[in-house]
Amino acid sequence: MRSIGAAGIVGFWARAGWIATLGAALVVPPLASTSCAGKETASPVDASGGAGGRGGAEGAGEGAAGAGGAAGAGGGGAEGAGEGGAAGAGGGRDDDTVRVQILAFNDFHGNLEPPAGSGGRITLPDEAQVDAGGAAFFASRIAALRATNPNTVVVSAGDLIGASPLVSALFHDEPTIEAMNLIGLDINGVGNHEFDKGTAELLRMQHGGCHPVDGCADGTPFTGASFRFLAANVVVDPATHKTLFPAYDVRELDGVKIAFIGMTLEGTPSIVTPAGVAGLTFLDEVDTVNALVPELTARGIEAIVVVLHEGGMPTGHLNECPEVSGPIVEIATNIDPAVDVLVTGHTHQAYNCVLGGKIVTSAASAGRLITDIDLEISKRTGEVVAKTASNVVVAREAPDAAVDALVTRYKDLSAPLAATQVGAITATLERAAPAMGAGLSAMGAVIADSQLAATREPSVGGAQIAFMNPGGVRADLTYAASPGEPADGVVTFGEIFAVQPFGNSLVVMTLTGAQIHALLEQQFRVDAMGNPRATILQVSSGFSYTYSQSAPVGAKVEPASIRLDGVPLDPAASYRVTVNSFLASGGDGFTVLVDGEDRLGGALDLDAMRDYLARQSPLSPPALDRITVVP
Repeated sequence: MRSIGAAGIVGFWARAGWIATLGAALVVPPLASTSCAGKETASPVDASGGAGGRGGAEGAGEGAAGAGGAAGAGGGGAEGAGEGGAAGAGGGRDDDTVRVQILAFNDFHGNLEPPAGSGGRITLPDEAQVDAGGAAFFASRIAALRATNPNTVVVSAGDLIGASPLVSALFHDEPTIEAMNLIGLDINGVGNHEFDKGTAELLRMQHGGCHPVDGCADGTPFTGASFRFLAANVVVDPATHKTLFPAYDVRELDGVKIAFIGMTLEGTPSIVTPAGVAGLTFLDEVDTVNALVPELTARGIEAIVVVLHEGGMPTGHLNECPEVSGPIVEIATNIDPAVDVLVTGHTHQAYNCVLGGKIVTSAASAGRLITDIDLEISKRTGEVVAKTASNVVVAREAPDAAVDALVTRYKDLSAPLAATQVGAITATLERAAPAMGAGLSAMGAVIADSQLAATREPSVGGAQIAFMNPGGVRADLTYAASPGEPADGVVTFGEIFAVQPFGNSLVVMTLTGAQIHALLEQQFRVDAMGNPRATILQVSSGFSYTYSQSAPVGAKVEPASIRLDGVPLDPAASYRVTVNSFLASGGDGFTVLVDGEDRLGGALDLDAMRDYLARQSPLSPPALDRITVVP
């Protein structure tokens, strides 16, 4: 592991503007019903998270399919239980088959330390909640599972980095890459957050090199990932179909070949800043896979796994899937039947499904679960003859020594900044909106309030309203004291960084009342597969409105209900509105904001939160009555 000099840390703080710091969603009807049989797995042991047991890479395909239309809308019915019996430990059932184990996860988001609050727990089938996650515990669990089968491949379905806590983000997510090298990750299919810092930085994560601003301060270079990034549907040259990373990776294990196709969601450009995806084309997921399958089968490869950063919303516990909705339903149904497994992500949900004859899995987020997938592959035909999957909890037991040492080192380096007290709260501020609410969360409302406060004065924009995208609210602020904090309710810089890790700036613009109404209507849409979607903007105090669940898209919000300080908005009048730079560029599909006039740039979102907490402490959760939903 390379060392990090103090100069590099100070340079990062100064560049990010942090030296001063040291002084809802609409319910979608289910589309499909399915379940998958689980299996028993070994208990975690204190074992090394090294890279042993990997199959050799045969080479990677490059060049994705041309763009095409989205898959048709609709859903499927229940398919019954999972395929195949419970997998044994290593080896084939007999001399004619080989057992291959795939250990899968998704949406790690640089969570090297055990995640706090609700984001650090897993709900079990009996509704009990257990603490889970943390890279050192994750490493031990991977090692224990890998020890049961020498034919093991470890895969990530994207968002391995990006939106990370301070201990990783402060060092440009290099600590997470180094941890995954130690753990023995083999493949990462890129997700949308891999593009947060742009193509050049993402390529640096793969190939290594010094960060152009403050990297390699001690003269030791960052060597990059020892695992392979895949991006079958991310094209840099439409004329040649050249992809940013290889489209697939083929592993040969005990004489059988298995292909892994890696992809992100086609909609990545709508949820990443334009600079992050400049010059890239993102292709349809189904069309991309279906164009690659004949290429693979022509090479005699019959076992195919898709590692896709797109997912669904299930019911049931972590190893059930009685109902699931969302994009993954149509994707799984329409992908070529030659595909055996889809490892998915993006929605941060835990599920274990069978859709279209394929196992479809997701392991929640932040390294709290690992999906243990067993494939039995015929030596004669190369085809998968049996398959099972089970989501395994990453219990906080027996940490891996090497990964623990790496995390401790970076934690110690970031501690002076992370431990800085910025305020206090009287109760936990949760990022999730109440289940029966209108989509506003306590944490989201506080962020909107902080951004309004930071831009309210005429000299800094004269803002009257602030909107915040819910996807930018990344963590709870927990009331219970975290390790090292002196008391309950204390809020540190490290905690507010975990809530807003993107470093967005604030932008104040002028919108008419009619444009604000149009903006609110853009919260509700129908996706390319015909599924209703809602992205409820978090709103500042004094602004209110009502929307109808049953009204058609485009007419959800009653114009007369849109009020500022109790007064209906005038469609022809002008209002000053604050959003972050991501939203200001049309992020999350809010294109109305691109037309905002008289723009004025402001402080970083994190600085606004820090200053607001300093003035309002102890801060209590606000009332969530700013948005009303009616049938």
